[in-house]
Formats: sequence, C-alpha cells, structure tokens
Amino acid sequence: MTLTRRGALQALGAAAAGAALATPAEARTPHRSAPDDLGLLYDATRCIGCRACVTSCREANGEPRDVTMMAGAPYDAPVDLNGHTLTVIKQWSDGTRDGFVKAQCMHCADPACASVCMMGALHKGPRGVVEYSVDRCVGCRNCQIACPFNVPKFQWTSAAPQIAKCELCRHRWAAGKGPACAEVCPRQAVIAGPRSELLAEAHRRLAATPQAYQGGVYGETEGGGTACLYLSPAGFGPLGLPPLGREPAPALVESVQHGIYQGFVAPVVLFGAFAVMAWKNRAAGQGEEP
Repeated sequence: MTLTRRGALQALGAAAAGAALATPAEARTPHRSAPDDLGLLYDATRCIGCRACVTSCREANGEPRDVTMMAGAPYDAPVDLNGHTLTVIKQWSDGTRDGFVKAQCMHCADPACASVCMMGALHKGPRGVVEYSVDRCVGCRNCQIACPFNVPKFQWTSAAPQIAKCELCRHRWAAGKGPACAEVCPRQAVIAGPRSELLAEAHRRLAATPQAYQGGVYGETEGGGTACLYLSPAGFGPLGLPPLGREPAPALVESVQHGIYQGFVAPVVLFGAFAVMAWKNRAAGQGEEP
C-alpha cells in the first residue's frame, strides 16, 4: 500500500487525538514549606547598610569582587544581583523615609524557577533549599523569566557561564556552618535558621513593637510561602518585593503546560510533522508521487 501525504497526516492526527483522550489532565499539587526548611529572616528596621553580609557571602562562595569606580576610587559595592553577586544591599525610599533592604534567592516553597527548568538544573534539595546543578543546565535561562523576584542571573562574562543564585551556603553544612551572610550581621538584621523558628521570631518582633512595622511578615503566605522572610517599617512595596497572592507562581504555568503537553500530544505532533516533511522531500527527490 502506498502511503500518501494526506494519509500520513490523517494517521498522525488520529494518534495525537488518541493520546489526548487516553491521558486525563493532571491536577497540580502545590508544594508547601516544611517546618525545618532552612531560611533567613531579614528585618529592615535593624539594617544599617554596612554590607558585611555582601562581603561575607562573596568570600564564602569564592566569588570575585564587583568593583565600581566611585569618585575615582574602587569600591566593591554592587547595585544589584549579578552573575557573581549572590546577595546585595539596596536602598529603598517611600518618599518620606528611606533605609536598606537585602536581596537574595527567596527559596520559595514552590519555586517558579524549578517549575520551568526542563532539565531539573534548578530543583528543591534538602532542607527546602532551591539548588542549582550546573551539569544539568542547558543555558535556556527560562528561570530568569519565571522568577517573580528577578533572582537568577546568567554569567554573561564567563568562559563557561552558569546561573548564579544564593543556595544558603549549602557547601558549608558539612562543617556545621550556615549561611555566611547571617554570621556577620552586627544587629541581627538577618538571621538564619529553620523556617518555623524564623516565623515565630518574626511574630515575636511584631508583637513586641507593632508600631515599628507595617505589612506583617512577607513570605509567610506570598507566592505559596518562602523560606526567606521580611519585616519592614514601610510595607513591602517600597522594598521592591512584589505583591503576590497565596497561590504559588508555578500554578498557572504548569496548568497551561499540562494542557498543552497532555498525553505528550505536542511532541508527537511536532515529531510527526518533521517526519512527514522528511518523507515528502525524499519522495520528491526520488520522483515518487507524494
């Protein structure tokens, strides 16, 4: 029997339709924080902007200095996260007051970066840390687009570039050490520990001096919860933290993806289209009727 182009396309369509009918849509189960997930509590009312945390992070992770010339003198004072700066202190203002805010990976309970990483280079590891495995990374940078906090950064200037982000100094755990940034803060503006203990400490501070804070605890429920929590004297908008709801960021993305790839339909159709195209071109080259 001679296979025609129309017959091939009809067979392909039937196979795709059959796969779609055979596989029901998958309901998404959100990931939740565990009490012993490792995290950070940052209190913007205590931070004096000394940037000791930035220097300590850089030294602990073996990253080079990010030198900027200011008034003719070199300063290691990055203005934002980048391919070699995993945490940074920025300045905020609400028009009447100003202060400092620390930025680093939020270690979401249900991270958007891991959700869109097709090779699993970004994934949840022990103690809830969002880990990065460079050997799995293909450099697609989907994580940069997906992260609502604009955290993952690509090392554009490196000969062998990778994604850079805070991993809560997990390489130090074997020596009994925690995140380097929290070890050097002179005012306990940033402290490390299990998320449940950090959350309890945040609420203790709120109860002790409620007039000093606005907005509650950021990260308790935002985006499905984060392991890095924030307290602020001026709400969270001025600090640059996005107004997320309780729903995890990956929920919508994965629902759409599951609909598109249900039953592996899209890959089957795409592969089939290429196969038909190749068959047509070969038939034409041999003088056969397509």
